[in-house]
Amino acid sequence: MILLNLISYPRAIILGALQGVTELFPVSSLGHAVIWPRLFGWNIHQNDKYYITFLIATHLATALVLLGFFWHDWVRIVKGIGRSLRDRGIDPADTDAKLGWLLVVGTIPAGLLGLLLQDKLRSVFASAQSAALFLTVNGLILFAAEALRRRAPQTDDDDDTRIARQVTWAQAVGVGTAQAAALIPGISRSGVTMGGGLYFGLSHKDAARFAFLLATPIIGAAAILKLPELLGSEGNGVRGPALAGAVAAAVTAWLSVRFLMRFFETQTLIPFAVYCVCAGIATSVYFAVS
Repeated sequence: MILLNLISYPRAIILGALQGVTELFPVSSLGHAVIWPRLFGWNIHQNDKYYITFLIATHLATALVLLGFFWHDWVRIVKGIGRSLRDRGIDPADTDAKLGWLLVVGTIPAGLLGLLLQDKLRSVFASAQSAALFLTVNGLILFAAEALRRRAPQTDDDDDTRIARQVTWAQAVGVGTAQAAALIPGISRSGVTMGGGLYFGLSHKDAARFAFLLATPIIGAAAILKLPELLGSEGNGVRGPALAGAVAAAVTAWLSVRFLMRFFETQTLIPFAVYCVCAGIATSVYFAVS
């Protein structure tokens, strides 16, 4: 029996490329994953099991790209955590260990809330109209982050050292908890994380770096937990397109993280805030009249 693909290869590549960009740009990958098929009249709904299975592959590809891009940082961070476990404490001078535990502390609340709320929020806010509304809200969050950001003095020339010295344990928990808002289609994980980093005194570059480091284990773990669905019967009819989408996501994610790490050396969140508000309002009006 010939099994037809539930998502065509061209659409899979487009959706994968879109995910790789929008997961890292602060514009909500989940929001775009809901809006895009409705906007172009594709018979794909975000709660369709095969579409969720497809998105697992693209998210895993994005997480692997982030891991590869920051590989040397992760090696130092893991070694730092190992030293702290060996010594049963964090040496004040060991900023790699401090950063590592900040990431652990930030990951725990986001991971727990994700396990508890992901399916409920996805089912409640899965419509394209809802995603368009929250995309507008996401833009307002980015505007607020710029308005409220604190310009703390830079404490060191090394990026990770600055982050480790400027972010407190409570702030890491706060930023990690705020990521749960990204379970709502239209709210950006990187956007709320960067916004929190700016509010707590990080520069745009450091806030982006912290957001990407914090996103890596969360996106990766969520995808790995769902990976059996892709490999099992629920992956029937979608594995080929999922692989194509994952490759496309990996390419655009790599290009995106390279671009954004340079972009935020001198630029702000304002362009993304403008995009989200304009795109959110425009698609809200379109869905209301169509």
